[in-house]
Amino acid sequence: MKNQRYTHNKHIALTALADVTSGQPVKIGQYVGVTVTAAKAGEKVTVWLDGSYDVPVTGAVAEAGIVYIKGDNTLTATASGNYPFGVANAAKGTGTAPLEVAPFGKITNTAALA
Repeated sequence: MKNQRYTHNKHIALTALADVTSGQPVKIGQYVGVTVTAAKAGEKVTVWLDGSYDVPVTGAVAEAGIVYIKGDNTLTATASGNYPFGVANAAKGTGTAPLEVAPFGKITNTAALA
């Protein structure tokens, strides 16, 4: 099809809202994922919306629990005031430590997540 851009829309180029580093969790609009490269604010950055990543998460999370992203693109177990980012593929206790997380990618039902 001549007007198709992405077959599965799993790895996409978006405009970074702030400076980002490679491997960093991000929320850009209704997309959540992990950056492939570094970029300055306003530049295009490739974001992977699928897969799983070992990323720092603050707070205790149960296996298969939801992980949230804060406004500064850090991940937390705290739902209040934060946005759903993905699901934990393992459990971890309190404090900040790497955790395997699978990002949701794109959020289609924002009313349910508000």
